[in-house]
Amino acid sequence: MAATTIDAGTFKALQDTAGDEFVDELVDTFLEEAPVMLQSLKDALAARDAEKFRRSAHSLKSNAMTFGALAFAAMARELELGGLDRATTLTPLADEYSRVAAALGALRDA
Repeated sequence: MAATTIDAGTFKALQDTAGDEFVDELVDTFLEEAPVMLQSLKDALAARDAEKFRRSAHSLKSNAMTFGALAFAAMARELELGGLDRATTLTPLADEYSRVAAALGALRDA
């Protein structure tokens, strides 16, 4: 699962640069904060708050890129660039986050 959801090269480069312990902390922080960012994105969509929507999508994209969650990052980027006008549902993003969270948890615990 982790191999298809998280780019192994990106994750390994992060570990090589930051160290395993710090990467474990980063993963834990991401797993705590990403659901909050996803909720913020949902709230912004419901409230039609374009700026909050863009910022939330940008944060998710940036954090996902750090770990090599490329599909998740691409989905968040599409939302960031497309804005409220092109956002109809966040279900695919939430589903991909579930895969990312499971993969990162497995990598952290390996």
